[in-house]
Amino acid sequence: MTTIRTFMTDDHRHCDDLFAEAEQALGSKNLSAAQAAFAHFRTAMLAHFAGEEKTLFPAFEECTGMRMGPTQVMRMEHDQMRSLFDEAADALARGEVEDYFGVAETLLIMMQQHNMKEENILYPMCDQHLADSAAQLVAQLEGELTEA
Repeated sequence: MTTIRTFMTDDHRHCDDLFAEAEQALGSKNLSAAQAAFAHFRTAMLAHFAGEEKTLFPAFEECTGMRMGPTQVMRMEHDQMRSLFDEAADALARGEVEDYFGVAETLLIMMQQHNMKEENILYPMCDQHLADSAAQLVAQLEGELTEA
């Protein structure tokens, strides 16, 4: 059986790969491909956040009673990253590659730190506390993330 941690970590890697595609396209001076790749990345990330915020976090909070703990921090970081997605997309739309790289660097650092917290702290806590419903949650998350 796939754990919550494994499934969500795999989705992090998928999103990371999409983010790298945008940078590779810019490295090849292909702005339109970078815009398309970043749009794909953004869609995948927003779906990931939605899966966490609508399905995983509420299940964890319901089970543990922890509403002001790690899930609150993750939601706050999601909001910060959503703003960075907008800034990066706007820079690409304007063809401002240097502006994009500046925002992308900040975004990359934030995503790495965020993912480490989820993968090493929150997801293992979810697997521990939600063991009885983990398979159902993973199936639901899989459906939500596949729709994106």
